[in-house]
Amino acid sequence: MFPVARAAQSLVARGIQHTAVRQAHRKHEPTFHDKYGTMVLLGGAAMFSAVWGYVFTQLNIEWGFSPVGRVTPKEWRE
Repeated sequence: MFPVARAAQSLVARGIQHTAVRQAHRKHEPTFHDKYGTMVLLGGAAMFSAVWGYVFTQLNIEWGFSPVGRVTPKEWRE
């Protein structure tokens, strides 16, 4: 290997090692998702369930849109 290339490689390797050591010793601060992620997920699931529970139980939705058996012909008038 050429001396310049070897020196450049050692500088890059040393920089990577310094970065790894610096990140390893840094304290991990919890992010928003670490702090509140589970609560936001559970809150969203509860809201979703509440809204659709209301829709399915309180609104008068007629299921099965087929008119077979429900539509009767009108009497013919002459």
